[in-house]
Amino acid sequence: MSRPKKAGGGAARRGARRLQPGTAQPLWSQVLADVRRRLDAGEFGEGFPTDRDLMADYGVSRHTVREAVRHLQSEGLLTRHKGRGSFVQPLALEQRIGPLYSLFRSIEDQGHIQRSEVLLLESTQDVEIATRLGLTRGAKLFHLRRLRRADGVPFAVDEIWMPAALAAPLFKVDFEHTGVYGELERLTDVRPVRGWERIRPGNPTTDERRLLGTQAGEPVFVVTRYTESASGPLEWRSTVIRGDSYTFTTTWTTGSATSQFGIDPRVATRQ
Repeated sequence: MSRPKKAGGGAARRGARRLQPGTAQPLWSQVLADVRRRLDAGEFGEGFPTDRDLMADYGVSRHTVREAVRHLQSEGLLTRHKGRGSFVQPLALEQRIGPLYSLFRSIEDQGHIQRSEVLLLESTQDVEIATRLGLTRGAKLFHLRRLRRADGVPFAVDEIWMPAALAAPLFKVDFEHTGVYGELERLTDVRPVRGWERIRPGNPTTDERRLLGTQAGEPVFVVTRYTESASGPLEWRSTVIRGDSYTFTTTWTTGSATSQFGIDPRVATRQ
């Protein structure tokens, strides 16, 4: 694995990595996507480039580079130390735990009653989410934010974005006691067929702590999910889950696996 190139080399090096200025996708998002790809390929094993290096690599401004790096920090992929630069997280383990699951279905199947309080249901535009879904910058999005409870106990704050053109029928759904995937398939015959999910520890915002009923300093899990339907990008989801109520279990045989979400029954006794 080679050390990242140092800044320098003059005009021949500047902007060597091709971007597409003037397109719907902003430059910082294009830099972000390419740096993510390079991180996944292990290109920065011996050190992450400085802002100046990235500016030279992509031929962009410091503001553009810092915006891309800020998003990498928010995803837990980088840490940034004042006066020292940015560093790839030294340990970022990903455990593949099997096929796609429905949180609603998993909880109900374990004998818990799952209810959701809809905090926000809107048609919106969001450049960052649209970029993550591979949509045009001004694409209309279906956006649902819910507080989810199991047996009356709040355990998760869940946000979902989908292309509005695809998810339009969901605007009329009462999500108090139903799942998004089931309703989407019932109304549109569309369902997720592939995707990925990442789970990492995090610190909730003040609003998330209030909704979840947790105290300052109590950790949460942040679950990020991307799914696609048979025809293309379907969903970007971010779920903040109480750290004292969340476990994953996996059962497996050679060549197959199933995963399940678990609610710790002890949580209810602490309310």
